[in-house]
Amino acid sequence: MSLYQRLLNETNEEREYLLSAPIIVRCFQEDIVTSDYVAFLTQAYHHVKHTVPLLMSVGARLGEEKEWLREAVAEYIEEELGHQEWVLNDISACGVDKESIRQGQPSFATELMVSYAYDLVNRINPLGFFGMVHVLEGTSVVMADNAAQNIQNALGLPKKAFSYLRSHGSLDIEHVKFFEDLMNKITCPHEQALIVSSAKKFFTLYGNIFRTLNVSPAITSKAASTGL
Repeated sequence: MSLYQRLLNETNEEREYLLSAPIIVRCFQEDIVTSDYVAFLTQAYHHVKHTVPLLMSVGARLGEEKEWLREAVAEYIEEELGHQEWVLNDISACGVDKESIRQGQPSFATELMVSYAYDLVNRINPLGFFGMVHVLEGTSVVMADNAAQNIQNALGLPKKAFSYLRSHGSLDIEHVKFFEDLMNKITCPHEQALIVSSAKKFFTLYGNIFRTLNVSPAITSKAASTGL
């Protein structure tokens, strides 16, 4: 079985943990307010700004036998440059001072995911970072476009408030195909196991970011508290 197929087959439980996060479920029910969306974007900024530095570390630590993969990492870097500014511009379009977000601190859950990514690359094996790529890019394709549309429907925000989500939706399909082809060139059982294991961990870590966002009460919770 190819590595990419293993990533799909062997991470079902962890993927469901992420996708079942209450705020994600509420998003698709259009049960959110603007501050919820800004809470998501804030944590997105605090991990997206590390994508390029992490990719640089991955490229630097790959051995000569993985030169083909280092070249792919260079392409990823070019694609990912400046994405954190897209997130900040979306925050600004929501009426929030983006500089206050830039100067702020990530949540503990976000800090843990970023810290683990650096530790994985620098202490264990840079190949493990591709588990994070699978989680972030694969999840984006599955839900980013629909999430953006549901959020826009619920909040009436301008189109310019969704540059980050929409750029990581259907437009990322080519990136996922590129990633699939790369992963299927990795045939060493130990390397495959490492990447599958890291994907499982990143699904959980990313899920915890959503589960610990500072968000508004759900409509059902409001109704229950008022006896409606």
